[in-house]
Amino acid sequence: MRFLYAIIFTFLFLPFSGISQIYNPVDWNFSKQKISDNTYELIFTADIDSGWAMYSNDIYDNGVDCDVEICPIPVSFEFNKNNEQERYFRLMGDIVEVDENKKTSQDPIFLMEVTKFTDRATFKQIIEIDTNDIDVTGYLTFMVCDDTKCLPPTDVEFVFSFGQSNKKDSENKMAHVQNFTQTNLSLYGLLPEQIIDENSDCNNENDTVIQNEDKSLISIFLLGLIGGFLALLTPCVFPMIPLTVSFFTKKNENSKGIFNALLYGFFIFLVYLVLSIPFHLLDSINPDILNDISTNVYLNVLFFAVFLVFAFSFFGYFELTLPSSWTNKSASKESSTGFIGIFFMALTLAIVSFSCTGPILGTLLAGSLSGDSGAWQLTAGMGGFGLALGLPFALFAMFPNFLNKLPKSGGWLNTVKVTLGFIELALALKFLSNADLVAHWGILKIELFLVLWFIIFFLMGVYLLGKIRFPKEVKLEKISNVRLFSAIIAFGFSVYLATGLIYNKDKQSYNALSLLSGLAPPLGYSYFSPKDCPNDLNCFKDLKSGIDYAQKVNKPILLDFTGYACVNCRKMEEHIWPLPNVDKLLRENFILISLYVDDKKELPAEEQLFVKRTSGKGLRKLQNYGHKWAHFQAQYFGVNSQPFYLIMDPNNYQTLNAPVGYLPDANQYISFLECGLSEFKSIKQK
Repeated sequence: MRFLYAIIFTFLFLPFSGISQIYNPVDWNFSKQKISDNTYELIFTADIDSGWAMYSNDIYDNGVDCDVEICPIPVSFEFNKNNEQERYFRLMGDIVEVDENKKTSQDPIFLMEVTKFTDRATFKQIIEIDTNDIDVTGYLTFMVCDDTKCLPPTDVEFVFSFGQSNKKDSENKMAHVQNFTQTNLSLYGLLPEQIIDENSDCNNENDTVIQNEDKSLISIFLLGLIGGFLALLTPCVFPMIPLTVSFFTKKNENSKGIFNALLYGFFIFLVYLVLSIPFHLLDSINPDILNDISTNVYLNVLFFAVFLVFAFSFFGYFELTLPSSWTNKSASKESSTGFIGIFFMALTLAIVSFSCTGPILGTLLAGSLSGDSGAWQLTAGMGGFGLALGLPFALFAMFPNFLNKLPKSGGWLNTVKVTLGFIELALALKFLSNADLVAHWGILKIELFLVLWFIIFFLMGVYLLGKIRFPKEVKLEKISNVRLFSAIIAFGFSVYLATGLIYNKDKQSYNALSLLSGLAPPLGYSYFSPKDCPNDLNCFKDLKSGIDYAQKVNKPILLDFTGYACVNCRKMEEHIWPLPNVDKLLRENFILISLYVDDKKELPAEEQLFVKRTSGKGLRKLQNYGHKWAHFQAQYFGVNSQPFYLIMDPNNYQTLNAPVGYLPDANQYISFLECGLSEFKSIKQK
């Protein structure tokens, strides 16, 4: 309960204007001191930046009931133990806090008397060991605040080595628990400082990634806008427009009524915008975290199940609603005067319309998490969604005569809802496909995926012709022109999907469907025509072996940071790489090394090492190949978005020209490849 309160408190009070800044106010160091032959004192020291404070466990001695009140999270320690380790070490007593720099005072955020550390915090634990060769490991959790904001609780792993692995006590500081130089060499065969930045003047498009992130934000905003307009056309929202606008204009038949309606529309926009704030906190802790979430096997399977629920809810078999207590509490505040009352009216609309907007929002959330711009994609999408929902209330308040031109509510609203149900059903397969790809199950390959999508959209067309009925629907007496046109589109899209199963003998693969890039599995992920690399190119999926081969044949490396669930990666691989000029350049002049940052295949035990976090302080453990390549990309090149293409000389690790990200212009991509190749040839001639 205390942890939940603290998280809620953090979401509410961290200023939105600085939400994307990464704060790293604490640096942890670890050491030990020998007391006797088998007794040691473990010392945990936190250096805290000026203005920040860390909370002591003494807060529980100040008469505060943290099960009722919102409390800060004090420092806590967890030692890893198993049956074998418990035989070799024992904790003697509890961990002790050193009183220096510890003060008790009224906290400006939690509004209570708390005990906290400033500048430095020191903790000590006595331990007995029964062997001369053991690693004592675990993690600690801490939370820091300044006078205006708090950061979410953070975990930091620690390792204390004894016996043969312990040469000097000073080497037990966290920064030196492992030799990170040796770790990098072991994992990647080269060090970050060995990467030589390019000095080429050709094709200097170093801002491509940033430009495309901006384009991506605009695209997701427009998709959010479309989602919001679709939500307007559902039975939960559409009837509310004339009722709400009439309420404002009749209650105040002057400019004040119009102003209140405009404010109501703005608050609808604000409610959805605020929902994205927690994801900025996650992104600030670890820029890879949203990618980890979006490619998590279990979460994608959960999304698949949730989207099935959404689809059948739209089909009318049941209705999704938020707890009625939420609606009642929000509605009870509507009687408040002024801005507060209008805000709670907007919040009530968001809650009561959840049964229709929830599935669309879920689609937006799941799609944004798999993007390359972190939480800002979600903010852009939520902003577009909220704007589309709030805009009609404002416009119709300004021009109330247009209300008479709105179509009457009726069965057409349910038709829109059911149609969206078919789309939700299709999107559910996208998330099952993500899980299947990153886990290497081999279940939902390209052929089965296209067949299932064909069936879904064919059935949508049959429904729109009135041949299928769902609960609460009556038999159609007449098919409207709009419904007939929509059915033709659904059948047309089904035919388009079927063309994706036509085998191209020249390319030795199926036809690429541009509309499904990133939604469908890669063309090479096939039952009948499997390809290990995109476009049947020769590629390496291991850095060391790829570099060794490039050195042997003396060709430049095209380093391709990609992902199984990366939409823009699929677009590049299926629509740019197969072009004759691009294919010829790649096939004849480069050694392609494709590193998948979302590959969940477990690393060998000897490679599951602790490395420095690329954002924040402390260590992270590399557990799978995705972790390994994501860390390599961020640590060596300072980028964590995909696709990311970099041309490198394998002999001296020099980048030959400015790297690029998603580059759908074929001529620009060819220019990028030719520039790197030209620079490589000029180096060879020197």
